[in-house]
Formats: sequence, structure tokens, C-alpha cells
Amino acid sequence: MFIPLHDANSLKHIKLQYVTVSLIGINILVWLVVGAFSSDQQASASVLGLGFIPAVLFDYASLDPALVLVPKDATIFTYAFLHLSFWHLATNMVFLWVFGDNVEDAFGHLGFLIFYLACAAAGALLHGFIAPQSQGPLIGASGAVSGVVAAYLLLHPRVRVWVLVFMRIPVPLPAFIPLALWVGQQFVMLLLSPEESVSWAAHVGGILTGAILVVFFRRSGVPLFDRTLVTPRAVQHKNQGLQDAGVSQTERPSDSIP
Repeated sequence: MFIPLHDANSLKHIKLQYVTVSLIGINILVWLVVGAFSSDQQASASVLGLGFIPAVLFDYASLDPALVLVPKDATIFTYAFLHLSFWHLATNMVFLWVFGDNVEDAFGHLGFLIFYLACAAAGALLHGFIAPQSQGPLIGASGAVSGVVAAYLLLHPRVRVWVLVFMRIPVPLPAFIPLALWVGQQFVMLLLSPEESVSWAAHVGGILTGAILVVFFRRSGVPLFDRTLVTPRAVQHKNQGLQDAGVSQTERPSDSIP
């Protein structure tokens, strides 16, 4: 539907988004080890051992002991660090990069890490509750990232974000427009196609958890529905160039009346 490119929403409480950067780094490292530089057999074993399999968690099936890498309860977290497709990884990490820093800023480092893992777990559990006998492993950070998107939407709906629409057209929009449409799409797809290869349930589980936890995890004094408008840097530079040329925003030739 769209890919976020950039926002100019500056950090107010932290100097650097250590947790966001670390999560992105871990996801990339795991992809390199498990996906890019592993044989198909090794990758499949890693997916089975670290991915979330509802039938295993709910005791409808058991995993070959040779494939068990972590306790089955831990897979509600470990699945969120697995990506076999580069584009699956890239899409999730771009969303996390654009929106994660400001959510981490609002929650603090530790709070954001707990929040991220909670959204990942909620995504896995809703996926499992909808299809408890499924033996297909769930992988990907989408559930956790969906929670981050929901939190950003509630914290900064008016911030203008550059998004790539239809993978072709870069457009600056208030965050609530693309993010609300994206959130709505996840619920619609869950109702229409609950058994697709994409786990819409994991997305919805992350969204619901993120929307609830943002109320409790944000720092004291951090408001919901921040009304501050932040202009993307590309627009700021354009306006600055016009001002340097002696043309105010209200005097641009395109705005003049013949």
C-alpha cells in the first residue's frame, strides 16, 4: 500500500534510539546467518526451531527434539527476528526505522524494548488462537512493528511523513492518513482472508496491543494525539531556498493570481 521514507519528528527525551537501532541490527544479522548464508536445509531447520508454530505451543503436535532450539514458549518472541525474504526484512525494518525512534523516545529505552516484545508476543498469540492447530511456522517482525505503528499513530498523528505510494510516488502526508488506512487494511484483510500466507492476525494482535500499551508506557508529560506539526526536511529546504531567493511562501508565482 505504501512505504514510509522519512519524517522530521525530532527526539525530545533521548539522544539516540539505541533499542531501535539494535533491533534492526539483530534482525539483519539473523537474516544473514539464517537466510542469506545458510543452505535451504539449515534455513528450514532454523525456521522450525525458532518460528512460532501454534500446534506445538498448544500441544496439538510436537517438534522433533533434534529441531528444538528454544523452549516452545519462547518462540512467541524468537519468531519476530526471523526473515527469509530480503523484501520482508527490508519492509519491516524501514517501518521500524521511521517510526520506532519516536516511540522509543516517548517510552524510554527499556520501556520500548518491553513494548516491542509484548507486541510481538501478542501478534503470535492472536495468530495462534485463530488457528491453534496450524503446523506452519510464523516468522517475521510484522506483529511487533504493527504495534510500533499503532503507538506512533496515537502519539504523532499530525506529523508529516514522506511515504512512497504504490511503490512509485513520494508524497508528504500527515501521519494519520497513511497509518490509519494501513491499520484499517489489516483488520479488513483479517476478516476477508484469515488463512492467507500473510498472518493478518499477527498484525492485528500487534496493533491492538500497541494501541493499549501506549497509554501506559509513555513518559509522564508525553501527550497522546500530539498537535505539533513537523514539516519534513525536504519541504523545509525548499521553503528556505525560496526565502533565500527573496520570495516568501505567500508570494510564490504558483500562488499568484493573474
